[in-house]
Amino acid sequence: MQGTVDGFSYGLITPLAAYVMACLGAALGLRCITRSLRNDQSWKPGWLALGAASIGCGIWTMHFIAMIGFQVEESRIRYDVGLTILSLAVAIVVVGLGVFAVGYRGANTATLLMAGTFTGIGVAAMHYIGMAAIRVNGSLEYDVRTVALSVVIAIVAATAALWAAVAIRGFMTSLGASLVMGVAVSGMHYTGMAAVSVHLHGATGSPGVGGSAHSLLLPMLLGPALFLLLAGVVVMFDPMLVLGDGDWRRPVVGRRAPTPQASWAQEPGSLFEAPSDAGHRTYGQDAGHRSYGQGAPVPRNW
Repeated sequence: MQGTVDGFSYGLITPLAAYVMACLGAALGLRCITRSLRNDQSWKPGWLALGAASIGCGIWTMHFIAMIGFQVEESRIRYDVGLTILSLAVAIVVVGLGVFAVGYRGANTATLLMAGTFTGIGVAAMHYIGMAAIRVNGSLEYDVRTVALSVVIAIVAATAALWAAVAIRGFMTSLGASLVMGVAVSGMHYTGMAAVSVHLHGATGSPGVGGSAHSLLLPMLLGPALFLLLAGVVVMFDPMLVLGDGDWRRPVVGRRAPTPQASWAQEPGSLFEAPSDAGHRTYGQDAGHRSYGQGAPVPRNW
């Protein structure tokens, strides 16, 4: 007996919320990776790890927010806690491996293809591990061709994300890239969900041990969501991360450049120090004007 699968039981709420979280994780990750690559003074491993964790948490959060809207009309759905946590770890680790490979080896074609393929397969593995955590009164079945398509989308999305991490600098271009990445990751998820069908065991039965979407997924989503919030705070307080490499050092348009005299006056201690030639003051600029030494009297009618 085939079950009736509904992936949009809450309408557009869950797809839109999932897309926003995917974009947020991608945007934060891109800015953190850019920070590590454009500033030699930064602690590269820390920024790369923060960027990878942001992207991984964004992908995982997107997946399980979307899964809140997944229902089978004939059976309750529960989730295995261990596999759900494992899927989060897989998402962060595989994205981290790809990010560190590109961060240290560069964005050459061979590295991008290798890291993008590995990361894409890992993201797809995260998705299907999360699907394996589902417990229903039946079994999940998959269409092989649709699953293969979802893996291809994951690989393309991962490769594009790694390329964007090392090639894009400005804030607006990073924002645009994160929106595209959100579409790609969400597209991969719903393509994988389109491959799912449920074969029920019978009219009655227990879905097995595990937590429901509201009792398990919602509390678990708080951790990655708080992490993304903290990563966002880090980005907000770092002007280089927000504006991009070099943008925050540029002078503000319309601000008058300081004159040499103003620069001299602003130097520490220079306000009350006389110039080196203070012993001879010159009045006037023409050659015909006389110079008066320090001890010479100045004419009263001058």
